[in-house]
Formats: sequence, structure tokens, C-alpha cells
Amino acid sequence: MSASISVEMLASARKRLLRMHYESGVGHIGGNLSSLDALLVLFHECLEEHDEFVLSKGHGAGALYVALWSRGLLREEDLETFHKDNTRLPGHPPASGLPLTRFATGSLGHGLSLAAGFALGAKLQRQDSHAYCLTSDGEWQEGSTWEAFIFACHHKLSNLTILVDHNGLQGFGSTADVASMSPLWERVKGFPVEPVIVDGHDTTALKQALLARKDGPNLVFMTTTKGARVSFMEHRMEWHYLPLNEQQYQQAIRDIDLP
Repeated sequence: MSASISVEMLASARKRLLRMHYESGVGHIGGNLSSLDALLVLFHECLEEHDEFVLSKGHGAGALYVALWSRGLLREEDLETFHKDNTRLPGHPPASGLPLTRFATGSLGHGLSLAAGFALGAKLQRQDSHAYCLTSDGEWQEGSTWEAFIFACHHKLSNLTILVDHNGLQGFGSTADVASMSPLWERVKGFPVEPVIVDGHDTTALKQALLARKDGPNLVFMTTTKGARVSFMEHRMEWHYLPLNEQQYQQAIRDIDLP
């Protein structure tokens, strides 16, 4: 782990994420900005050498790449190839070739099963390893996510932390409108877990929540803002898809620099 998260580090990472997406002409920016703060906390303050991380919301790949870059695990030249031919950094995490990335993800609902498998394997082998999995709130409409959650609770996987990027929006509208699953923490009542609800942009609160250890899985609901810190993106579903034009890019950078 490296130094604590500073305001300057957060601003630098947000601006680098925006530039990477702008230069590549690629969308999915809103959900990347909602999860970036959590990924920075994970990579700088939580993940140890033998831990595992699964980005189940694979369309948040840009935030993952920037977090790896901020740790010095990817180079500036790597980010410049984002989403291009023969890149190490495609639009969704690849199956190999990246630090701390052992599975391709992008088809939502698969990541939690993988992370639960890591956690159970480590537990059976008495390894000091913790698995972290970042999910979207929309993918909790997938049956496979609930199956993995049932499995994790049944096996009391105390070495598993599940993060939910609860920004309330998905590909075709709000999560409440699409499948009436919001807020998700109401849906886990009855499971043997003590869910935590935390501001997903408060790095101090995030660190405390993510490092907590319990008798079973640690379920952390992060209330976040899709398109966080960019005025014309916040809470707008279309920024699940749209790329930035030059005028929008310049405005987004100015927004990030606001106190």
C-alpha cells in the first residue's frame, strides 16, 4: 500500500480519466467517475500483496486503469493506448496482461462468483488473503449475483468484501425504474450480513468500511453520483454512453478544479 489519498491525488486521477476517455473518444465516463474514488482507496490503502480484486462492473475499466496508473503499475504510455488496436487496455478488463487483473469482465453478474471462489479457496488453504469485488447496482438484477451472494453468506466468507457502486442509474434508466431494486440495502434484509452504507466519495469513510472484518462477507453499499464532480454529467443516464467533445472536455476539467 502507498500514501493516503489526498485531494490533489483525487483531482489528478479524475482529470487523467477524463483525458484518457476524451482522447480515445470512448464513453462509459459517468460510471467510471462514480467508482474512481473507491478504486483509488482500494489500490492505495487496502490491497495487500496476496489479496485479489475483481472488477465485476467491467465497463468501469477506465477507472481501474487510472487507479493502476496512480500506483505506478501502468505507465503513461499505456494509458495513451486505451481502447486502441492491440492495446493492453481495452474497453473492458482483459483476461491477462494487467497487474492484479486475472479475469476478463464486462458481462455483468459474473464478478462476485469469481471473487467468492477466490475467498473460499484462500480459506480452505488457510491463506492470509482477502478478496475484494466491485459491483454495479444494476448488476444486482442478475440472478448470478444473488447466487454468489448466497454462496458467500453460506460459507461465511469473512475474507470477502463486496462493494456496490450504488449510483442509481444503469443503461436504460434508473435502477428503481428498470427493476425496482433501489435501494439495494433493503433487499438484503434477512441475510446474515451487516451491510454498511457509506458515502462513496468520502475516502476516509471508504477506507474504514473496506478494511472492516466481520464473521461473514463485508457488504459495503457506496452511495455515489454518476458523473461525479462534472456538472453536466451528474445524475445523467446518457453519460453511461456518450463520449466527450472538446468543449465538454474543457468544461469537465474546469469542474474538477473547482473547490
